[in-house]
Amino acid sequence: MFPSFTPSVRSAVLVVTVSVVFGVSCDTSNGGSQETAAAGASVPSASLGTDSPTPARTSVSADASIAPSAAVPKVKVRDAFAGLQATLNDTCTPANCAYFLGRVHDELHRLDRAMKTDPKGAGHFPEPIALIKALDAELGSDRSFENLKKHQTTLIHTRDRINTWMQGHPNDYR
Repeated sequence: MFPSFTPSVRSAVLVVTVSVVFGVSCDTSNGGSQETAAAGASVPSASLGTDSPTPARTSVSADASIAPSAAVPKVKVRDAFAGLQATLNDTCTPANCAYFLGRVHDELHRLDRAMKTDPKGAGHFPEPIALIKALDAELGSDRSFENLKKHQTTLIHTRDRINTWMQGHPNDYR
């Protein structure tokens, strides 16, 4: 489309665009500060006639610091459960086993975080939280593919039991 755009400029424009779209909140009504909104609004874009990307703004004011817990967006239990359910029809094949087991593990922990931060309280989801805790005790701190593969049966069984429990308690997450 634009023959003067080199691959490096296209990449820079893509990175800046993705950063602005997904990483910057300009809406101060959702907890963003004026400094954060202003910093996001002043991200420079690459100019059309150059072969080098324009450097992005790297300084951050002290007022724009964010607590680690505030940086992670809160996920609703129903959304996290939908992510876990998306793994139900997938299996561990030689081509995607590492991805599949890692995804099941990640989706279980995303659901665990969502249940623990749900407005109804963690006590609303005692069995799924206990099942994930038991899985973590068995896995230990090793999240490598080799360890997930070794505990594949437990990982999948935990996913399936949580799915069954959640299906039996639809009012708890809707």
